[in-house]
Amino acid sequence: MRMPKPNGDVLARRGELVAGLKRLVADPEAVIDDAASLRAFECDGLSAYRQLPMVAVLPATVAEVAAILKFCKAEGVNVVPRGAGTSLSGGALPLADGVLLGLGKFNRILEIDYDNRCIVAEPGVTNLALTEAVKAQGFYYAPDPSSQIACSIGGNVAENSGGVHCLKYGLTTHNLLGLEMVTIDGEIIRLGGKHLDAEGYDLLGLVTGSEGLLGVITEVTVRILKSPEHISAQLIGFPSNEQAGECVGRIISAGIIPAGMEMMDRPAIHAAEEFCHAGYPLDVEALLIVELDGPLVDIEHCQKEIGRIARACGATVIKTSASEEERLRFWAGRKAAFPAVGRISPDYMCMDGTIPRGALPEVLARMSEMSEHYGLRVANVFHAGDGNLHPLILFDANVPGELEKCEAFGADILKLCVEVGGVLTGEHGVGVEKRDLMGEMFTEEDLKQQQRVKCAFDPDGRLNPGKVFPVLHACAELGKMHVHKGALPFPDIPRF
Repeated sequence: MRMPKPNGDVLARRGELVAGLKRLVADPEAVIDDAASLRAFECDGLSAYRQLPMVAVLPATVAEVAAILKFCKAEGVNVVPRGAGTSLSGGALPLADGVLLGLGKFNRILEIDYDNRCIVAEPGVTNLALTEAVKAQGFYYAPDPSSQIACSIGGNVAENSGGVHCLKYGLTTHNLLGLEMVTIDGEIIRLGGKHLDAEGYDLLGLVTGSEGLLGVITEVTVRILKSPEHISAQLIGFPSNEQAGECVGRIISAGIIPAGMEMMDRPAIHAAEEFCHAGYPLDVEALLIVELDGPLVDIEHCQKEIGRIARACGATVIKTSASEEERLRFWAGRKAAFPAVGRISPDYMCMDGTIPRGALPEVLARMSEMSEHYGLRVANVFHAGDGNLHPLILFDANVPGELEKCEAFGADILKLCVEVGGVLTGEHGVGVEKRDLMGEMFTEEDLKQQQRVKCAFDPDGRLNPGKVFPVLHACAELGKMHVHKGALPFPDIPRF
């Protein structure tokens, strides 16, 4: 893993820059420059890689964000935006010569508009808080990452997050109506709004999933949905992962689109059951959780069809939730799977790749072979319905060489995803984790064309450099008028 080489000139002016930032915010204590306090920002959810930022600043208003970005551009200083810090791809990893721009103070819901079925919120509002705010009126916000209790909506937009229910209701991009964003020039722009669609280029779609490379999001408008009339879930156990994967494909090909369809393998099942006692069968190799919502007659019809398909695929356990409490218990194990796996291994790395559903049996079988090859266990917990894999590679960072083996194992999984017709990421983003694998999926010309878009927003490459692109080309090399001194070298990222 490599990151942009620290700029010695910027580091030499650290004191001057810190003083300049303090003049831009109402609260001087919002500028953090002592090493002990900066430890809180040294990594995100990909905690294997750590780097203290040169300085962190926590603005409280959009005007302060704009002033900070304009200042950093004028001073030639890089900026890393940060939300809740739950990114699993290193998207919020700081820079030794950069400003860490934290948006934790932007935590208010600004408006709930039931007539237009939307919420206007600041980027630091947590995902779950959106649903909690409208639940009493019978509404909810559909995208629900497993980290929804902590992850922020601004970060969800930056990474185009999904969740359990993205199979039927879509990713963040399908539920986002508008946003406010501050450019590196300090300009405040608005894209979209409360209306369904916008004229001109789809800049809203371009910014969604841009991982902080194009601007800093300061407000979002998202659609809310009416809570479904009925909801029911099934637990379906199989003697093998391959049979469970085959069942997923057959359910979708039968024309049934569940609200959510998740899969867990034996290690994940046992870890989750021990952690929260969800009532999972322990004598199966794979478990599907299939949730349906809508009119009761439709749910009952589809559940009968799903049962028929599952039995044809060799299912040995089929259990339907008898109450809302039992349905929530089914999901409790899945939602707690990541912390549960943390109890059975000193460390784990959560991967994120997406494959065609039909390739599930092959990919699961080959991952098992890779596990044997590397001598590392893997627990699978993922969004089976849309082919978004989340293999958890278990390792011990205290054992010399195990982190490197884990990284190699993870890289092979992602290469396999591309090989079978999938992509490198589903919802975690590229960040630094998958950056050096971008060449597996894109040609050099593809990557240059993507960087031309970044140049249009950020010609000097100040926003989140070192993320997404394996080589950062100068805008001048890409046919732009801006003068820059060539491709930037990437030294190694410090590990813990």
